[in-house]
Amino acid sequence: MQNCKKCYENVWILSGTSDGPPLVERLLKHNYSVFVSVVSYKASTVYPKDSRLHIITGRLTDVKEFKDFIIFNKINHVIDATHPFAKKVSENLYKACNEVSKSIFRFERNYVRNSLENKFEYISELNGINGSTVNNKNLLLAIGSKFLESTAKHYIDLGANVFTRIIATPESISKAFSSGIPNSNIAILNPTKNQDNSLESYLCKYWKIDYVLCRDSGGYSQKVWEKLSFNNSVKLFLLERPKSKFKTNTYSEYDLLVEELYNLKIK
Repeated sequence: MQNCKKCYENVWILSGTSDGPPLVERLLKHNYSVFVSVVSYKASTVYPKDSRLHIITGRLTDVKEFKDFIIFNKINHVIDATHPFAKKVSENLYKACNEVSKSIFRFERNYVRNSLENKFEYISELNGINGSTVNNKNLLLAIGSKFLESTAKHYIDLGANVFTRIIATPESISKAFSSGIPNSNIAILNPTKNQDNSLESYLCKYWKIDYVLCRDSGGYSQKVWEKLSFNNSVKLFLLERPKSKFKTNTYSEYDLLVEELYNLKIK
């Protein structure tokens, strides 16, 4: 891919801390001005210091906020690398880009179905595990905090012993302790990025976990649970990714996405 000496186009990336930095690195290398939205100061610390990189902290949610941001910052292109289950955010973002006629690219990790030794099972909704399966069994929910309360209640009502692992943010902790799950069944544990599953493995052994429910995000956390399930007597249920109704190019490799974006400029 060629490198332009002067490229003043502005690219806005919406992403977590896993996919954002490698995308930023490649865009800066090709002299783009990059805007990155993060939800907290801690999330901003994983990005490099560069005069062409602009970090914006805070959540944008509706179509008007997205449009205002694009117009005010003179954004030329948008990269949606948000979580596959952040469906509403993506929908509003795509609507905003369409209304202001800006190109949008989707980055999403490869969608690979695994069924090794019958230890992985895909379900289409959070409440999709059969009731007779979980009755009197220990079920660990690793699904985030947004739907934790309703999901926990569903399986508790079915007779499951429900546990959860949540990330260490005030919002997640608050939702976990108000979810109805016993406090002794809650672990506050940030997911690892090196797929070292020692802490998760310890939790499963300590709690004698039979089943784990997590989302098919393709992220580090999912890979940890897959590895743990494959190497232990723990069955993994994976919530299928929601399908987007918006037609856009989706990429699973950083270089291919950036190359396609760059090709728009030189046409």
